[in-house]
Amino acid sequence: MHSILLATQEYAEHGTELTVSPVVFGLSAFGGLIAMLLVTYAFRSVGTRH
Repeated sequence: MHSILLATQEYAEHGTELTVSPVVFGLSAFGGLIAMLLVTYAFRSVGTRH
């Protein structure tokens, strides 16, 4: 058990890095959310037409 705890602590200290800069990551997430918003907005009155 002790060796497992040491291995996880060593991995946590090493950490992982993003493949792109955080700014690019945030802008792409924001762009994806805006795209989903526009798709949702495009279908806002489909139910009232029929």
